Amino acid sequence: MSLVQPFNILPRPALPGEFVPVDYFRRVEHGELSRDGRLLEVDLGCGDGLFLREMAAHYPDREFLGVERLLGRVRKVGRKLVRQGLGNGRVLRLESRYTVEWLLPEAAVWRLHVLCPDPWPKARHHRRRLIQPGFLAAVHRVLQPGGELLFMTDHPEYFEWAVARAGDYGRFERLPWSGDEFFYPKTDFQELWESEGRSMFRLRLGKPGTAGIAPDRQIEPRIDTNRHEL
Repeated sequence: MSLVQPFNILPRPALPGEFVPVDYFRRVEHGELSRDGRLLEVDLGCGDGLFLREMAAHYPDREFLGVERLLGRVRKVGRKLVRQGLGNGRVLRLESRYTVEWLLPEAAVWRLHVLCPDPWPKARHHRRRLIQPGFLAAVHRVLQPGGELLFMTDHPEYFEWAVARAGDYGRFERLPWSGDEFFYPKTDFQELWESEGRSMFRLRLGKPGTAGIAPDRQIEPRIDTNRHEL
């Protein structure tokens, strides 16, 4: 009598430009994400991959991982990374919260980017927002000392929410981010939004420490929930 495996527990072959973990139910090893100790940046919800690709092209000495749950987007982003010869960029098909809370290893990430996530504007849906106390604790764990969380939104109330949650958590430093401190390409959505005369809201949070701090790191006092960077 033969035993039939009810489902395939082994990882499938990776698509071009894709990162497929050996095991989705354990934390990946540092060496699986970053070669030779290079700085690792993670783009949560990378969408069409424009930001990811431009960052990988501008910083060839860093590693970039995009996280996207939609297979069609993962395929397109991966193909574009390969076509542009961006071997320092890969894309992971997975949900953002799970990636940070359960997959990324401790002290592995230099910068974590959260650009224009769903604001879930209705009060009864606020629990679905990505920026929550548990998520911030997980971000603090995966960031290396001196690492950063960069959050951007077009939604003023969500920005206020994020500032308040970060203030309540209390383990990050608020860093200046007016938009010209360092190279930061604009997404298509941001270009369209700003072409209509509107602004994005930016929040840059740093994990205290010195290991891995890049030249563009600037530090100001611990977060003050009454100050807003526009």
